[in-house]
Amino acid sequence: MPVSNPSVLILTILLAIGLAFFLRAASKDRTTVVDVNSSLPPIEVLTGISNWLEERGWRREGGDIDRKVLRFYGNVLYSPLLVIFLSVLCALGGGCLGLVICQLSPNLAWWPLLLISLGPLAGLFYRQRAFRKEFLELQLISASEDSSSVLRLRAHRDELIAIELELGATLDLKSDGSLVSSPI
Repeated sequence: MPVSNPSVLILTILLAIGLAFFLRAASKDRTTVVDVNSSLPPIEVLTGISNWLEERGWRREGGDIDRKVLRFYGNVLYSPLLVIFLSVLCALGGGCLGLVICQLSPNLAWWPLLLISLGPLAGLFYRQRAFRKEFLELQLISASEDSSSVLRLRAHRDELIAIELELGATLDLKSDGSLVSSPI
């Protein structure tokens, strides 16, 4: 057995571990809470955000009057291209691992190459985890006498960024800017 075979096996196993972490990260819940200030009256800000959300396909679920909360929900769809990409990536990784095992144990013949059949499982795993119901929550924290308002938004990070970028100027929304400036 050449010295390079065990190191190739270790590298292939590390690649499989990397794929597992990539699958997990691709379907991870990224719910975030951010406080937003506006110089506009609360009813104007809440109406503007509510209308914008309903245009994007979110549906009102109700709320809690005592806590001053509005709730919306929407279904998150999976990316069909990412399903295909992950399936192909896992199949290639399984094939590579099968080839390395065939090299290390020639008595197994071609049976380790059946690891290629694990490919579609990665796509199914991502599809199942990524398709879910998302919630968005608007809570009025304070409304002062000078017509300004403070809202707490709890939603998926991408939705909060979209709200900040698209409605920031029209509704005079200001946050700490950490969502837009963050590289992740």
